[in-house]
Amino acid sequence: MHAQRRRKQYLWCWIFVLPTTLFYAGFQAWPILSSFYYSMLDWSGISSSKTFVGLANFAELLQDPWFWNAFANSFRYMVFSVPPLIVVSLLLAVLLNEQTLRGRGAFRTMFFLPVVTTASIVGIIMQFIWSPTGAINALIQLFGAERAVNFLGQAGTALPTVAFIGVWKDVGIYMIYWLAALQSVPRDVVEAAEIDGANKWKVFWKITVPIILPIAGVITLLAVINSLKVFDIVQTMTGGGPYFATDVMGTFVYRTAYESSVGMPRLGYASAAAMLFGFTVILIGVAGNALKGRITRHRVD
Repeated sequence: MHAQRRRKQYLWCWIFVLPTTLFYAGFQAWPILSSFYYSMLDWSGISSSKTFVGLANFAELLQDPWFWNAFANSFRYMVFSVPPLIVVSLLLAVLLNEQTLRGRGAFRTMFFLPVVTTASIVGIIMQFIWSPTGAINALIQLFGAERAVNFLGQAGTALPTVAFIGVWKDVGIYMIYWLAALQSVPRDVVEAAEIDGANKWKVFWKITVPIILPIAGVITLLAVINSLKVFDIVQTMTGGGPYFATDVMGTFVYRTAYESSVGMPRLGYASAAAMLFGFTVILIGVAGNALKGRITRHRVD
């Protein structure tokens, strides 16, 4: 009877898991397997002519300077966006976690609103705001700037500007992650430290940080991986320009696979680029997870 009851429980578990499994297989696993297959073809994606070329697409990618430009820009975007994203979202979470702060709910909503706004809409609006005749230039000219700055039209400022917009848009979701981490800190431990005379900085550094450190590693790893997958903000704001200065892997793959402005689309070549960069991101995730585990164990010890 006991074994029959357990089998029934397992059956119900699989019934509830099945829809998610099917969606994952259809929208994640199958596209990945298809991309791996396409990466070994010389195929435009629109013609019926497909030629199996094995690893030739990967070999060509290793010699493609535009691929390596997009590869490097993806990591530059990560460097520009992840540190301020982590720091600003943590500061906001610490401030909004204060029980004495009035209107905490309103502030949380205000900072979270950009997260639920469509990235393409944000990109289009930000094009106007950051243009030479936009609000940002009007503001800096009020403080004495003689000429307007073409933030999105200059190679030196385009990628940092896009990264700044990305941080503004995503800071709300990471603020929520940090709030969840901060609220996991036992209140009685904090109160005991405050009674013993510890100020807020000592409480944060000596008590809060060690407790939330494992979650902090996860949040940082998520921010790194998500920054490397950036596409929509860059595509709508700059399209990879000017002169490919903001061309990241997402825009490189999109342009190679679908845009005829570079000649006949090369879906197979774009799939190889996506697979190669995806493998790199996986390695970063594995390495980051291992490093997080070592740091956490060292901190606990």
